[in-house]
Amino acid sequence: MPLIVITGNPCSGKTTRSLEIKDYFEKKLKATGQSIEIISESDAIVTAGYDKNVFYADSKKEKTVRSAMKSDIQRKLDIHNLLIFDGSNYIKGYRYEIYCMTKLYKTPQCTIYCDIPIEHAWMLNDKRIESDRYSRGIFDALVARYEAPDGKNRWDAPLFAITPEDELIGDDIYKSLYKVKAPKPNLSTQCPPLASTNYLYELDAITQDVINAILSAKQLGIDNDIKIPGCNVIVRNSSTPAHLLRLRRQFLTYSKMQQSGIDQIAALFVQYLNKNL
Repeated sequence: MPLIVITGNPCSGKTTRSLEIKDYFEKKLKATGQSIEIISESDAIVTAGYDKNVFYADSKKEKTVRSAMKSDIQRKLDIHNLLIFDGSNYIKGYRYEIYCMTKLYKTPQCTIYCDIPIEHAWMLNDKRIESDRYSRGIFDALVARYEAPDGKNRWDAPLFAITPEDELIGDDIYKSLYKVKAPKPNLSTQCPPLASTNYLYELDAITQDVINAILSAKQLGIDNDIKIPGCNVIVRNSSTPAHLLRLRRQFLTYSKMQQSGIDQIAALFVQYLNKNL
């Protein structure tokens, strides 16, 4: 499915825009028989049994639900139908992971940024029924965490910023998805004709060696521009051991689906780290 990623601060009109976009494309694609589906972060939170203020106050709960939504998107991505991802999507690294999936499945995507003044958003939140409101603390925390999309980043492009007063630019969104060529696979998403029989072993060992080199450098007080022994690549920034291991697990998952040459593993892994650190 071509994918539309909705993003914005709390109470910025994301769900309203998602429904509006769904209605537009149901009419636009009616003759083609294509289906349009919304994957909703709010629905996923309710399905998981959480109150949203409790949910956003617990990073472990957030991580679990985000992972489930990402898996749902991956299952439903194809070249035929349209998928709308309605959520805050406030972490740029998470949007990058979604972008990598659309590259893998060779389907276009675009980003809709629901742009709104924070004071206006809080006013709209105050008008909601009590059970659907954000607490002031959670609202402010989400605003502080939000990493706004940038059209210069390939994972956010093409980017459409829409305020609550704007008319839906449906035709422009349609052209960005249906009047473009499918994205070309790159080294991180392309499957080679033949894979080495010991690829998984080498993948595990090489990525662990990279992590060990970073952690060793950190022990020496080096946090930036870490040279990885055995390959001509540099890790620009470091992080906590837990974050590095989490990124390694993510990279292993993607790499098992699209195997590359063994001699490219270290460089691709470092590239992945540099994009997400």
